[in-house]
Amino acid sequence: MSLSKIVYTATATVHGGREGHAKSSDGVIDIDLKIPKEMGGPGGAGTNPEQLFAAGYAACFEGATRYVAREKKVALKDASVTAHVGIGPREPTGFGIAVKLEVHLEGVDAATAQDLVDTAHRDICPYSHATRGNVDVEIVLV
Repeated sequence: MSLSKIVYTATATVHGGREGHAKSSDGVIDIDLKIPKEMGGPGGAGTNPEQLFAAGYAACFEGATRYVAREKKVALKDASVTAHVGIGPREPTGFGIAVKLEVHLEGVDAATAQDLVDTAHRDICPYSHATRGNVDVEIVLV
C-alpha cells in the first residue's frame, strides 16, 4: 500500500555509522553514536540505532493507542509504552531485530486494553505497518 500524501518528512544525517554522529536537519537531535559493549563496542556516552528505534516505536505506538481510544470514546487515565529492541544475527546472513512492546493503559479493563492495542497495531501505527512481516513484534499489556 502506498501513501496518498506525505504530511511530514524527518531528515537526519549520520557520519561514521554506528561509531559516528547523528544530527537531524533541525538540530534537535545532535548526538554521538556508540556501539554497545554487548556488541563488542566501547559503550559509554552516546546512543545507538536500536535505542533510537525503540524510542520512536514506543512514542508512535502510544500515540496510535491513544488515537484509537479517542475514536472509540474510551477514557484513558494514563498510558505508557516501553519498547525493547533486540538485535542479533539472522539466518542465513546479516542481522535482524525483534521488538517487545510493554503497554500500560490505566483506567480500562483488560479486554478493552487488548482491543485498543490490537487495533492500534493492526490498523493505525506506521511503525507496526513497516515492521509487519519483517520483524517479530510482541505486545504485552502490563
